[in-house]
Amino acid sequence: MGDALGAAVEFQAPGSFEPVSGYRGGGAHRLAPGEWTDDTSMALALADSIAECGWDLNDQATRYLLWWRTGRYSVNGRAFDIGITTAGALRRFAAYADARQSGEVSSNASGNGSIMRLSPVPIACMGLFPDRTDELVRRLIESSLPTHASAQCVSACACMGLVLSGLLHGLAREEVLSPKFLRTHLRDHSLHPEIEEVVLGSYRRRQPVGAGYVVRSLEAALWAFHDATDFREAVLRAVNLGHDADTTGAVCGQFAGAYFGESGIPDEWREGLAGRAIIEPILTRLLERAY
Repeated sequence: MGDALGAAVEFQAPGSFEPVSGYRGGGAHRLAPGEWTDDTSMALALADSIAECGWDLNDQATRYLLWWRTGRYSVNGRAFDIGITTAGALRRFAAYADARQSGEVSSNASGNGSIMRLSPVPIACMGLFPDRTDELVRRLIESSLPTHASAQCVSACACMGLVLSGLLHGLAREEVLSPKFLRTHLRDHSLHPEIEEVVLGSYRRRQPVGAGYVVRSLEAALWAFHDATDFREAVLRAVNLGHDADTTGAVCGQFAGAYFGESGIPDEWREGLAGRAIIEPILTRLLERAY
């Protein structure tokens, strides 16, 4: 839903468009109201892989490649958008069939493509929190490797996934956003310094930017979420930052969904979301697989 709300104003500067208050058509990809982008398509591919195969990075990458080449998991049957870093990684996977090595490790390839799709991992791994967080963190990090292997990206996945896990287990928002919570559960992973700055609360202190860089993307989504009174406020804050609005909305939507729950989502957004016939069977299978 966050993806679909932001799609119509992707690449537009904040203040240059009428503020988003609900689904609208148009945008760079000329989508219909309620249609979503690659963010959701890749999340569905990841969810479908986990539901059918358990934990298999090569299968995850194979499904990403299938989406890119054939339009499977797309809202309209075609892959109309893909990030440069993701495309390069999938080309390497197609050539060498090793998802652990296909993602680019350079800091210059630190886009937000692995946090935008992350939520299937903490959902599937509900049973690993809080007693087996070392294994949970390993899977969160591994989920990034097929496309985004930089230190910033894997740290962002570890941090975000732990926050989502805590929220899914009903912990208080302030507890899971505290540096103490993350330090407790990240004993064996050293966060990249820029991600650690976000963990320490940079999103509370400065004006966010809805950019594609994973650090700024995570920061913007947390800014939108951390004191929002409901799901609507959180996600609309995120998408109205403009620029990479669909992904900022998708990342914030994961936090807000985990915290406010399905009952906190506006009815008109649930009813107006396109592609529910694609989404719901995959999510049902994912929940059946959760452990």
